[in-house]
Amino acid sequence: MRVHVISDMEGVAGIVKWQQVSGGEKLYDEGRVLYTEEINAAVRGAKDAGATEIVVMDCHGAGGAYDFNSLLPELLDPDCEYVVQQEWTEYTAFLESGCDAALFVGMHAMAGTADGVLSHTVSGQAWQNLRFNGTLVGETGINAAICGHWGVPVLLVTGDRAVCREGRELLGDGLTTVEVKEGLGRFSARMKTPRRVRELIGEGARKALANLSAVAPYDPGRPCEIEIEFTTPDRLREYANRKDVEVTGATSLVIRGDDWWSAWSSFFF
Repeated sequence: MRVHVISDMEGVAGIVKWQQVSGGEKLYDEGRVLYTEEINAAVRGAKDAGATEIVVMDCHGAGGAYDFNSLLPELLDPDCEYVVQQEWTEYTAFLESGCDAALFVGMHAMAGTADGVLSHTVSGQAWQNLRFNGTLVGETGINAAICGHWGVPVLLVTGDRAVCREGRELLGDGLTTVEVKEGLGRFSARMKTPRRVRELIGEGARKALANLSAVAPYDPGRPCEIEIEFTTPDRLREYANRKDVEVTGATSLVIRGDDWWSAWSSFFF
């Protein structure tokens, strides 16, 4: 069994402040340890479930040289391999080669979620809303669509209560979720301890991988229209002249393609 662990940082237990997820900040050092150990918990759970190959992909943009490079290799479980990307959604080789399942660790809720800790979509400053064929999604949806394009189901989502709810609404009740904290606002939460959370994530990974057909691979639909609403008009200008982009308003644009991946890749890269 080949398992892809896809991770983000804001949904990790103990993390509630931007300084904990931003490269170069003092609190980031502690955040990286918490982050890596939750990834390790998913790796251990996957091994216990029978995984023979596990590849971890860090999807957290911490800024500068730390983009997609926040986990600590020295602490990472030796029974996995890991990827450092240059651009988010760049690495698809493991999915393309035939992967059985994806596990999402440390996810956060989409922009505008009242009880979502550090909630945002792609950019907390620039992006307001993102829709795939009319369905409002966050980064869980983006990562799920990448996996789904190559027929890989997402079986586990871990993070705060809000993103667990978001994941089930998008992917269905067959999704296993592990709630590590309850958002009290965007920068506050009631949290389980890191040690307990790691136990729960390990258990969740084992449970999720016991049934590879519990969740269907996510496909936003074909053809696919991606709609993005930005926070202010100046934020849109960066994207206005990209391939296949149609500006539909002062702060909005759409990208169309035969399927989700062709639309996303023509715009995002």
